[in-house]
Amino acid sequence: MIVLAIDTCDARGSVALLWDEEVLGLAVHETEEDYSSWLLPSVEEVLKGVGLQMSQVDAYAVAAGPGSFTGVRVGLTTVKAWAEVYGKPVPAVSRLEAIGVQATGETEYVAAFADAHRGQVFGAVYQREGNGFGLRRIGEEMVIAPGKFVEAAAESCHSGKISWVSTDPAAVSGEAAWKEREKQGEVIEQVSGVLAPMIGRMGLRELKEGRATDALGLDANYVRRSDAEILWKGGAAHGR
Repeated sequence: MIVLAIDTCDARGSVALLWDEEVLGLAVHETEEDYSSWLLPSVEEVLKGVGLQMSQVDAYAVAAGPGSFTGVRVGLTTVKAWAEVYGKPVPAVSRLEAIGVQATGETEYVAAFADAHRGQVFGAVYQREGNGFGLRRIGEEMVIAPGKFVEAAAESCHSGKISWVSTDPAAVSGEAAWKEREKQGEVIEQVSGVLAPMIGRMGLRELKEGRATDALGLDANYVRRSDAEILWKGGAAHGR
């Protein structure tokens, strides 16, 4: 199965073309160019590099958030259009879970996070289930102060051992709450911010398990409301 995977959730976005588990082509967003102008030429370049056309792609895997409001919107809007035109399924993947599945520790629990800016992180806590991609999320994905995320993760795991994994370890490593976890021998494992290949592999799993959606069912997980929405509703002091 040929899967085109898209991640535009933050500035380190990427596009990957996979044939089952094998990555056939990859484009990484390494400029300051907006996704609205970068994404389509990059997809075209990746497809052209392996001699394929969009009509030959079997499915589109997309990171549905959490992340930048604008970035997530561009990625999902583009994939929705392709899905509608070509009638192909779309497995939507959590960017945090794509980080979490890369944890190499053997603990029962995994905490994944990424820098959300504004002195916050996007974070989620998972419990391992079986082998491979077996993660079950505990609670909701969140946008939260780094120290509070460490505390919330510890509480969710009933103070059990946690494998911490992130694209941005420095967002948490200076926190007093983290120093307490370090005393227990825990470390933060850093993984690459180029997540499209993993999103493609996870999307393939979703397809095999019958959990893909279509253009109408595809929805974003912004976690934090956009600045425009916050200001429009007068909730700047209280909105996330």
